[in-house]
Amino acid sequence: MIRIFRFLLLALLFLIIAYAVLWGTLALWYKLPGSELLVLGFAASFAAFGIGTLVAFFTSMRWRFFAAFVAALIAVNVWWNSLVPPSDGNWDPEVERQVTGIINGDILTLQNVRAFNWRTEGDFDKRWVTRTYDLSQITSTDLFMSYWAGPEMAHFMLSFGFANGDYLTWSVEVRREIDSTFSPVADFFKAHTISVIAAEERDVVGLRSNIRKERVQLFRVDRNPGDTRLLEAFVAAANEVAENPHWFNSVFTNCSRSVVLLARHVGIKLPIDYRIIVNGYFPNYLYEMGVLNTDFSIEDLYRLGDITERALAEGLSDNYSTSIRLGVPKP
Repeated sequence: MIRIFRFLLLALLFLIIAYAVLWGTLALWYKLPGSELLVLGFAASFAAFGIGTLVAFFTSMRWRFFAAFVAALIAVNVWWNSLVPPSDGNWDPEVERQVTGIINGDILTLQNVRAFNWRTEGDFDKRWVTRTYDLSQITSTDLFMSYWAGPEMAHFMLSFGFANGDYLTWSVEVRREIDSTFSPVADFFKAHTISVIAAEERDVVGLRSNIRKERVQLFRVDRNPGDTRLLEAFVAAANEVAENPHWFNSVFTNCSRSVVLLARHVGIKLPIDYRIIVNGYFPNYLYEMGVLNTDFSIEDLYRLGDITERALAEGLSDNYSTSIRLGVPKP
Protein backbone atom coordinates (compact mmCIF):
# COMPACT_ATOMS: atom_id res chain seq x y z
CA MET A 1 0.00 0.00 0.00
CA ILE A 2 2.83 2.39 0.88
CA ARG A 3 4.54 1.64 -2.43
CA ILE A 4 1.33 2.35 -4.36
CA PHE A 5 0.82 5.63 -2.50
CA ARG A 6 4.44 6.64 -3.15
CA PHE A 7 4.08 5.77 -6.84
CA LEU A 8 0.88 7.81 -7.17
CA LEU A 9 2.47 10.76 -5.38
CA LEU A 10 5.49 10.70 -7.68
CA ALA A 11 3.25 10.36 -10.76
CA LEU A 12 1.21 13.39 -9.69
CA LEU A 13 4.37 15.39 -9.02
CA PHE A 14 5.72 14.35 -12.42
CA LEU A 15 2.57 15.65 -14.15
CA ILE A 16 2.68 18.93 -12.20
CA ILE A 17 6.30 19.50 -13.20
CA ALA A 18 5.52 18.64 -16.83
CA TYR A 19 2.78 21.29 -16.84
CA ALA A 20 5.13 23.79 -15.15
CA VAL A 21 7.79 23.14 -17.79
CA LEU A 22 5.31 23.76 -20.62
CA TRP A 23 3.81 26.84 -18.95
CA GLY A 24 7.16 28.39 -18.05
CA THR A 25 8.63 27.80 -21.50
CA LEU A 26 5.68 29.41 -23.28
CA ALA A 27 5.50 32.27 -20.76
CA LEU A 28 9.15 33.13 -21.43
CA TRP A 29 8.66 32.76 -25.18
CA TYR A 30 5.63 35.03 -25.39
CA LYS A 31 6.48 37.73 -22.84
CA LEU A 32 10.20 37.91 -22.11
CA PRO A 33 11.57 41.18 -23.55
CA GLY A 34 14.65 41.24 -25.72
CA SER A 35 15.86 39.95 -29.06
CA GLU A 36 14.36 36.81 -30.53
CA LEU A 37 17.66 34.98 -30.03
CA LEU A 38 17.83 35.97 -26.36
CA VAL A 39 14.22 34.95 -25.72
CA LEU A 40 14.75 31.65 -27.53
CA GLY A 41 17.83 30.99 -25.42
CA PHE A 42 16.04 31.57 -22.10
CA ALA A 43 12.97 29.59 -23.13
CA ALA A 44 15.04 26.68 -24.46
CA SER A 45 17.21 26.65 -21.34
CA PHE A 46 14.18 26.51 -19.06
CA ALA A 47 12.65 23.76 -21.16
CA ALA A 48 15.87 21.73 -21.16
CA PHE A 49 16.24 22.12 -17.39
CA GLY A 50 12.63 21.06 -16.89
CA ILE A 51 12.99 18.02 -19.14
CA GLY A 52 16.18 17.13 -17.26
CA THR A 53 14.22 17.29 -14.01
CA LEU A 54 11.59 14.93 -15.43
CA VAL A 55 14.27 12.48 -16.54
CA ALA A 56 15.91 12.72 -13.11
CA PHE A 57 12.67 11.46 -11.55
CA PHE A 58 13.75 7.98 -12.60
CA THR A 59 17.14 8.29 -10.84
CA SER A 60 18.43 8.84 -7.33
CA MET A 61 19.04 12.53 -8.22
CA ARG A 62 15.33 13.36 -8.44
CA TRP A 63 15.07 15.52 -5.32
CA ARG A 64 18.17 17.60 -6.09
CA PHE A 65 16.88 18.37 -9.56
CA PHE A 66 13.41 18.99 -8.17
CA ALA A 67 14.68 21.54 -5.64
CA ALA A 68 16.68 23.39 -8.31
CA PHE A 69 13.73 23.42 -10.71
CA VAL A 70 11.38 24.78 -8.03
CA ALA A 71 13.85 27.64 -7.44
CA ALA A 72 13.89 28.40 -11.19
CA LEU A 73 10.09 28.21 -11.35
CA ILE A 74 9.74 30.63 -8.43
CA ALA A 75 12.01 33.09 -10.26
CA VAL A 76 9.85 32.82 -13.40
CA ASN A 77 6.70 33.36 -11.34
CA VAL A 78 8.10 36.45 -9.64
CA TRP A 79 8.91 37.92 -13.05
CA TRP A 80 5.51 36.83 -14.43
CA ASN A 81 3.56 38.52 -11.65
CA SER A 82 5.55 41.73 -12.10
CA LEU A 83 4.17 42.24 -15.63
CA VAL A 84 1.87 45.27 -15.75
CA PRO A 85 -0.97 45.52 -18.33
CA PRO A 86 -0.40 48.48 -20.67
CA SER A 87 -2.83 51.39 -20.60
CA ASP A 88 -1.58 52.96 -23.85
CA GLY A 89 -1.10 51.43 -27.25
CA ASN A 90 -1.78 51.66 -30.97
CA TRP A 91 -5.18 50.05 -30.43
CA ASP A 92 -7.44 48.63 -33.10
CA PRO A 93 -10.13 51.30 -33.80
CA GLU A 94 -13.01 49.19 -32.47
CA VAL A 95 -11.37 48.92 -29.02
CA GLU A 96 -9.43 52.17 -28.88
CA ARG A 97 -11.74 53.61 -26.18
CA GLN A 98 -13.03 52.15 -22.93
CA VAL A 99 -16.59 52.79 -21.83
CA THR A 100 -17.14 54.32 -18.38
CA GLY A 101 -20.35 55.01 -16.52
CA ILE A 102 -22.01 56.82 -13.63
CA ILE A 103 -25.24 55.70 -11.96
CA ASN A 104 -27.28 58.41 -10.26
CA GLY A 105 -30.46 56.91 -8.83
CA ASP A 106 -32.08 55.10 -11.77
CA ILE A 107 -30.19 57.08 -14.42
CA LEU A 108 -27.13 55.51 -16.01
CA THR A 109 -24.85 57.80 -18.03
CA LEU A 110 -22.26 56.09 -20.21
CA GLN A 111 -19.37 57.74 -22.00
CA ASN A 112 -17.75 56.13 -25.04
CA VAL A 113 -20.67 53.96 -26.12
CA ARG A 114 -19.69 52.52 -29.50
CA ALA A 115 -22.05 53.33 -32.37
CA PHE A 116 -20.00 52.61 -35.51
CA ASN A 117 -21.52 52.56 -38.98
CA TRP A 118 -20.01 49.50 -40.68
CA ARG A 119 -19.78 49.04 -44.45
CA THR A 120 -16.94 46.50 -44.47
CA GLU A 121 -14.51 45.45 -41.75
CA GLY A 122 -12.03 48.01 -43.04
CA ASP A 123 -14.54 50.70 -44.07
CA PHE A 124 -16.59 52.25 -41.29
CA ASP A 125 -17.49 55.51 -39.58
CA LYS A 126 -16.20 55.76 -36.02
CA ARG A 127 -18.71 57.09 -33.50
CA TRP A 128 -18.19 57.15 -29.75
CA VAL A 129 -21.17 58.72 -28.02
CA THR A 130 -22.50 59.58 -24.56
CA ARG A 131 -25.83 57.98 -23.75
CA THR A 132 -28.23 57.95 -20.77
CA TYR A 133 -30.47 55.04 -19.79
CA ASP A 134 -33.26 54.76 -17.23
CA LEU A 135 -32.61 51.55 -15.30
CA SER A 136 -36.23 51.45 -14.12
CA GLN A 137 -37.26 51.02 -17.78
CA ILE A 138 -35.35 47.81 -18.54
CA THR A 139 -37.72 45.35 -20.21
CA SER A 140 -35.51 42.49 -21.41
CA THR A 141 -32.16 40.71 -21.20
CA ASP A 142 -30.93 38.89 -24.31
CA LEU A 143 -27.95 36.65 -24.97
CA PHE A 144 -26.16 36.76 -28.33
CA MET A 145 -23.80 33.95 -29.32
CA SER A 146 -21.61 34.58 -32.37
CA TYR A 147 -20.03 31.31 -33.57
CA TRP A 148 -16.60 31.83 -35.09
CA ALA A 149 -14.96 28.41 -34.63
CA GLY A 150 -17.55 25.67 -35.03
CA PRO A 151 -20.22 24.76 -32.47
CA GLU A 152 -17.80 24.67 -29.52
CA MET A 153 -16.64 28.29 -29.39
CA ALA A 154 -18.62 31.51 -29.66
CA HIS A 155 -18.35 35.14 -28.72
CA PHE A 156 -20.74 36.03 -25.91
CA MET A 157 -22.72 39.30 -25.67
CA LEU A 158 -25.50 40.45 -23.34
CA SER A 159 -28.04 43.04 -24.46
CA PHE A 160 -30.43 44.95 -22.22
CA GLY A 161 -33.65 46.28 -23.78
CA PHE A 162 -35.48 49.41 -22.63
CA ALA A 163 -39.10 50.51 -22.86
CA ASN A 164 -38.25 53.23 -25.41
CA GLY A 165 -36.89 50.65 -27.88
CA ASP A 166 -33.19 51.19 -27.15
CA TYR A 167 -30.84 48.25 -26.66
CA LEU A 168 -27.53 48.42 -24.83
CA THR A 169 -25.16 45.55 -25.62
CA TRP A 170 -22.12 44.59 -23.52
CA SER A 171 -19.18 42.67 -24.92
CA VAL A 172 -15.97 41.67 -23.15
CA GLU A 173 -13.27 41.57 -25.82
CA VAL A 174 -9.55 41.40 -26.40
CA ARG A 175 -7.95 44.83 -26.68
CA ARG A 176 -5.59 44.26 -29.57
CA GLU A 177 -3.19 46.64 -31.22
CA ILE A 178 -3.48 47.30 -34.95
CA ASP A 179 -0.57 45.05 -35.93
CA SER A 180 -1.37 42.17 -33.54
CA THR A 181 -2.71 38.80 -34.68
CA PHE A 182 -5.31 36.47 -33.20
CA SER A 183 -3.89 33.63 -31.12
CA PRO A 184 -5.78 31.88 -28.27
CA VAL A 185 -2.46 30.43 -27.10
CA ALA A 186 -0.79 33.84 -26.92
CA ASP A 187 -3.87 35.23 -25.16
CA PHE A 188 -3.32 32.65 -22.42
CA PHE A 189 0.07 34.28 -21.77
CA LYS A 190 -0.73 37.96 -21.21
CA ALA A 191 -0.51 38.95 -24.86
CA HIS A 192 -3.39 41.43 -24.60
CA THR A 193 -5.64 43.24 -22.17
CA ILE A 194 -9.40 43.21 -21.64
CA SER A 195 -11.70 45.71 -23.29
CA VAL A 196 -15.24 46.17 -21.97
CA ILE A 197 -17.43 47.44 -24.80
CA ALA A 198 -20.91 48.96 -24.49
CA ALA A 199 -22.46 49.47 -27.92
CA GLU A 200 -25.53 49.66 -30.10
CA GLU A 201 -26.73 46.26 -31.26
CA ARG A 202 -26.41 47.05 -34.94
CA ASP A 203 -22.76 47.89 -34.27
CA VAL A 204 -21.38 45.13 -32.03
CA VAL A 205 -23.81 42.37 -33.07
CA GLY A 206 -24.17 43.58 -36.67
CA LEU A 207 -20.40 43.55 -37.11
CA ARG A 208 -20.50 39.80 -36.58
CA SER A 209 -23.72 38.93 -38.38
CA ASN A 210 -23.49 41.23 -41.41
CA ILE A 211 -19.82 42.11 -41.84
CA ARG A 212 -17.90 39.05 -40.62
CA LYS A 213 -20.73 36.73 -41.71
CA GLU A 214 -20.59 34.68 -38.52
CA ARG A 215 -23.55 32.57 -37.41
CA VAL A 216 -25.27 34.56 -34.67
CA GLN A 217 -27.82 33.11 -32.26
CA LEU A 218 -30.21 35.08 -30.05
CA PHE A 219 -31.60 33.64 -26.82
CA ARG A 220 -34.07 35.63 -24.74
CA VAL A 221 -33.29 35.26 -21.04
CA ASP A 222 -35.89 34.88 -18.30
CA ARG A 223 -34.83 37.44 -15.70
CA ASN A 224 -36.71 39.96 -13.61
CA PRO A 225 -36.40 43.26 -15.58
CA GLY A 226 -36.25 45.14 -12.30
CA ASP A 227 -33.11 43.26 -11.26
CA THR A 228 -30.39 45.64 -12.44
CA ARG A 229 -27.50 43.98 -10.57
CA LEU A 230 -25.87 42.46 -13.64
CA LEU A 231 -26.00 45.68 -15.65
CA GLU A 232 -24.60 47.60 -12.69
CA ALA A 233 -21.81 45.00 -12.42
CA PHE A 234 -20.91 45.62 -16.09
CA VAL A 235 -20.65 49.35 -15.37
CA ALA A 236 -18.45 48.74 -12.34
CA ALA A 237 -16.22 46.34 -14.30
CA ALA A 238 -15.91 48.83 -17.18
CA ASN A 239 -14.87 51.59 -14.79
CA GLU A 240 -12.33 49.29 -13.15
CA VAL A 241 -10.81 48.19 -16.47
CA ALA A 242 -10.62 51.82 -17.67
CA GLU A 243 -8.81 52.84 -14.47
CA ASN A 244 -6.66 49.71 -14.04
CA PRO A 245 -6.14 47.59 -17.18
CA HIS A 246 -6.46 43.82 -16.72
CA TRP A 247 -4.90 41.01 -18.72
CA PHE A 248 -7.17 39.00 -21.00
CA ASN A 249 -6.91 35.22 -20.65
CA SER A 250 -8.39 32.95 -23.32
CA VAL A 251 -9.57 30.47 -20.66
CA PHE A 252 -10.07 32.23 -17.34
CA THR A 253 -11.12 35.77 -18.31
CA ASN A 254 -12.64 35.28 -21.74
CA CYS A 255 -15.96 36.78 -22.84
CA SER A 256 -18.25 34.19 -21.20
CA ARG A 257 -16.14 33.48 -18.12
CA SER A 258 -15.98 37.21 -17.32
CA VAL A 259 -19.76 37.56 -17.46
CA VAL A 260 -20.22 34.48 -15.27
CA LEU A 261 -17.80 35.95 -12.71
CA LEU A 262 -19.74 39.23 -12.75
CA ALA A 263 -23.02 37.36 -12.27
CA ARG A 264 -21.65 35.39 -9.34
CA HIS A 265 -20.22 38.56 -7.84
CA VAL A 266 -23.69 40.09 -7.58
CA GLY A 267 -25.27 36.94 -6.18
CA ILE A 268 -26.66 35.28 -9.33
CA LYS A 269 -26.12 31.54 -8.88
CA LEU A 270 -24.36 29.87 -11.79
CA PRO A 271 -22.93 26.43 -10.87
CA ILE A 272 -19.55 25.32 -12.19
CA ASP A 273 -19.89 23.65 -15.58
CA TYR A 274 -17.55 22.83 -18.47
CA ARG A 275 -19.83 24.80 -20.84
CA ILE A 276 -18.68 28.04 -19.24
CA ILE A 277 -15.29 27.34 -20.87
CA VAL A 278 -16.51 25.49 -24.00
CA ASN A 279 -18.96 28.34 -24.32
CA GLY A 280 -20.57 27.38 -27.62
CA TYR A 281 -22.83 25.14 -25.53
CA PHE A 282 -23.59 27.79 -22.92
CA PRO A 283 -27.25 28.12 -24.06
CA ASN A 284 -27.74 24.41 -23.27
CA TYR A 285 -26.44 25.12 -19.78
CA LEU A 286 -28.90 28.01 -19.33
CA TYR A 287 -31.72 25.88 -20.71
CA GLU A 288 -31.08 23.17 -18.12
CA MET A 289 -31.19 25.84 -15.42
CA GLY A 290 -34.61 27.01 -16.67
CA VAL A 291 -33.35 30.45 -17.67
CA LEU A 292 -34.52 30.07 -21.28
CA ASN A 293 -38.04 29.32 -22.54
CA THR A 294 -38.54 25.63 -21.74
CA ASP A 295 -41.88 25.52 -23.59
CA PHE A 296 -39.64 24.94 -26.61
CA SER A 297 -36.92 22.31 -27.02
CA ILE A 298 -33.34 23.57 -26.98
CA GLU A 299 -33.10 22.49 -30.64
CA ASP A 300 -36.06 24.74 -31.49
CA LEU A 301 -34.50 27.64 -29.59
CA TYR A 302 -31.33 27.27 -31.66
CA ARG A 303 -33.33 27.07 -34.88
CA LEU A 304 -35.66 29.98 -34.14
CA GLY A 305 -32.91 32.05 -32.56
CA ASP A 306 -30.60 31.93 -35.60
CA ILE A 307 -30.76 35.59 -36.68
CA THR A 308 -28.18 35.35 -39.47
CA GLU A 309 -30.54 35.40 -42.47
CA ARG A 310 -32.84 38.04 -40.97
CA ALA A 311 -29.87 40.26 -40.15
CA LEU A 312 -28.47 40.01 -43.67
CA ALA A 313 -31.88 40.70 -45.20
CA GLU A 314 -32.46 43.76 -43.03
CA GLY A 315 -28.96 45.20 -43.22
CA LEU A 316 -27.53 47.47 -40.54
CA SER A 317 -30.53 49.77 -40.50
CA ASP A 318 -32.29 51.53 -37.63
CA ASN A 319 -34.74 48.61 -37.64
CA TYR A 320 -32.00 46.00 -37.07
CA SER A 321 -32.89 45.16 -33.45
CA THR A 322 -36.60 44.72 -34.21
CA SER A 323 -36.04 42.58 -37.32
CA ILE A 324 -33.65 40.10 -35.73
CA ARG A 325 -36.16 39.36 -32.92
CA LEU A 326 -38.98 38.32 -35.24
CA GLY A 327 -39.98 34.76 -34.40
CA VAL A 328 -37.51 34.36 -31.53
CA PRO A 329 -39.34 32.86 -28.49
CA LYS A 330 -39.72 35.28 -25.62
CA PRO A 331 -38.83 34.16 -22.10
